[in-house]
Amino acid sequence: MANALRTTGVPRFACGATRGVATMKKPAAALVANASRLSGVEMAPPDPILGVSEAFKASKDPNKLNLGVGAYRTEELQPLVLEVVKKAEQKMLAAGYNKEYLPIEGLDVFRQATVQLLLGSDNAAVKEGRVAVLQALSGTGSLRVGAAFIARFMKGTTVYISNPTWGNHRNIFGDEGVEWKYYRYFDPDTVGLDFQGMAEDLKAAPDGSIVLLHGCAHNPTGVDPTPEQWQEIADLCKAKGHMPFFDVAYQGFATGDLDKDAFAPRLFVNNGLEVMVAQSYSKNLGLYGERVGALNVVLSDAGAAKSVLSQLKRLARAMWSNPPTHGARIAAEVVGDASMFELWKSEVRQCTSCTAPAAV
Repeated sequence: MANALRTTGVPRFACGATRGVATMKKPAAALVANASRLSGVEMAPPDPILGVSEAFKASKDPNKLNLGVGAYRTEELQPLVLEVVKKAEQKMLAAGYNKEYLPIEGLDVFRQATVQLLLGSDNAAVKEGRVAVLQALSGTGSLRVGAAFIARFMKGTTVYISNPTWGNHRNIFGDEGVEWKYYRYFDPDTVGLDFQGMAEDLKAAPDGSIVLLHGCAHNPTGVDPTPEQWQEIADLCKAKGHMPFFDVAYQGFATGDLDKDAFAPRLFVNNGLEVMVAQSYSKNLGLYGERVGALNVVLSDAGAAKSVLSQLKRLARAMWSNPPTHGARIAAEVVGDASMFELWKSEVRQCTSCTAPAAV
């Protein structure tokens, strides 16, 4: 056929100008069809904390320092693996544990160990079964499931957070649709606590608000209330019907003493307040990548604790379903074994010896 197209071995619909070869361009509709339906999604800004770590990894400067995520590191800039963690893992390996799913609420021995570490083994709330304990994905996961609980069962309640605070607090509550507001906390003039401003703001907050408190080693200021000020805050929360929500990310890393650093949540519970407490083992056991933590909800009766736990499990089922096993077993072994627990306390003291205030 005189009008037949010459192919000369080139695909019939090849794009581009080839001499003596007919070409066809993709129609506009095809180009549009190939565009992603999500092409309109804007690029999110780098995380202010993790973004620093990404910049650190990308830097070629031999003298670089990582001032992003807080991790206790060796001279080689690697996260320190505690000797007690190594011992616990050896014990676990010898035991030959399998990889079965955990229950939604988590590893039972871990849940028992973590609430005793937080409140003390002789605490009445623990003995009476008034604490709902859910194993969660470190501190962030504990806070997030707590925020989801607030959004569902405490609708319209505002969470008051310190100014300043850990940057992710705003994301966690905001993404769950929970309104948050600041209360005054840090006084740059004295480089200390603005206790008067804090008290005024919490008194002005609507009755029944939720107050997010750092259990110890306030992030990012490092400024904590005195024992007397903690008592005043507890009295204020009780008078206003506020529910304290403690973020305990550094137990042991403020003073070097695990019990001293649990002073505030224990005080509030002993004063008869219902509280929520998010725990993390990332810092004090160096289990950064294991994502070990727990949400504890201390209530006035055991029946309420059972109901709350059932709803926390329902929320967790849709988030992560079952928590990870390995790190929880490490924490349970360390807290539950007397000799390993003493070794851990010793290593925590060593880690904090250069930063913790001297005993007076």
